[in-house]
Amino acid sequence: MLEVEVVGVRIELPSNQPLVLLKEKAGERHIPIWIGAPEASAIAFAQQGIKPPRPMTHDLLCSVVTELGRTITEVRLVTVQDTVFYAELVFDGGTTVSSRASDALAVALRVPCPIFCAEEVMEEAGVQIAEAAEDDDAAAPEENAENQMREFREFLADVEPEDFEK
Repeated sequence: MLEVEVVGVRIELPSNQPLVLLKEKAGERHIPIWIGAPEASAIAFAQQGIKPPRPMTHDLLCSVVTELGRTITEVRLVTVQDTVFYAELVFDGGTTVSSRASDALAVALRVPCPIFCAEEVMEEAGVQIAEAAEDDDAAAPEENAENQMREFREFLADVEPEDFEK
């Protein structure tokens, strides 16, 4: 399993379809996952530290788990089939519960806990956004991030969910 992090939520144009972008921590590959608007909001809220006045579904789940004396220790992206990503919540003691990837990511950001991705998922759905160039070492980290996001937006302009099917 590879550890990944949530880069953020983006809107893919021109379809206005939200996607969450993951990046492997020890590499350059990214995974775009198309998600629904409510899940996009839940992920963005958690990333920005926004606490709604009443708990959202993911907040409720985390509260229930805590009140039952359990802990979610990690989230795993375990497979992708026909552009659908499957995940698991892993609890203390090793119990796993199947989940949609978007829901698992929203929960992982709230707990917080590490997010892992099966190597097979990264091989199938991962994309390299930017090649590391010799000049990149001299550039500021903010400039590198901007360049990567520009290149990723260019990639998204032409990609369709079907492109990730085998």
